[in-house]
Amino acid sequence: MNGIEKIARPFGYLFGLALVVALLGRIGLGVAAATGVLAFDYISASGVAILDVVCSILTGSAFVAFLFAAGLALVVSTAGPVLYGALYARGDAPAKASTAFLWGWATALAALACLVILALGILSPVQVGSMSSKLPGTAVIVLGAVAFAAFLGTLLGAASMVLCACIERSRARGGLGRRLLVACAGCGAVVMVLTLGTFSALGGVSVDVAALGGWAVADVVANLAMLFCARALAARAHDAVGAEGASNRAKVASA
Repeated sequence: MNGIEKIARPFGYLFGLALVVALLGRIGLGVAAATGVLAFDYISASGVAILDVVCSILTGSAFVAFLFAAGLALVVSTAGPVLYGALYARGDAPAKASTAFLWGWATALAALACLVILALGILSPVQVGSMSSKLPGTAVIVLGAVAFAAFLGTLLGAASMVLCACIERSRARGGLGRRLLVACAGCGAVVMVLTLGTFSALGGVSVDVAALGGWAVADVVANLAMLFCARALAARAHDAVGAEGASNRAKVASA
């Protein structure tokens, strides 16, 4: 029975984390639908939001294929921070903001590369041409891709460092699963709000570059704030564990 509990508890926390993300996503979708960010009328000849134009092209088998591409990118993005946390717990990765950001950025690039490779095989030249005629100029698209890579890289770096902080704090008092749930809910709420704002800037017939740029800056700043706050928490917890260990050794020596 003890063996079953050792397996069931981690899986329970995994399912709990998924449920937290699903609930936050559902709240975000509800707000998006109520405020008009999320539209339900895809097909229109003119006067529709750019995101709706893109979605209207992804129909039938192309839509199913894009789900696979997006799923692969999401799995890579999720696995990166988890791998960093596992390496940190094993002592093979440091709790350094620069290192977490570096590998978060590398993970973001790998995920985007997978997405682009598959997307190039999903869309036909006709679809690409139709989409290109409704999208902004090349310079704006390139700038948006750079901004998205910066956002995703800092986000994954922050997630990696939050995992390190949870692991470090659990070494003193335990409760890693509970700490992960709290961190997921708190940081996830911040990400949800910023995602809503960012997509609201993309939800018009024409993209408001100034508004989108402002939200992109806010995204990166928030990610960096979470990154460095988690780094500070991890360092503080590490020092506390070290001080407690030194105190215990002193007590043993005096006894």
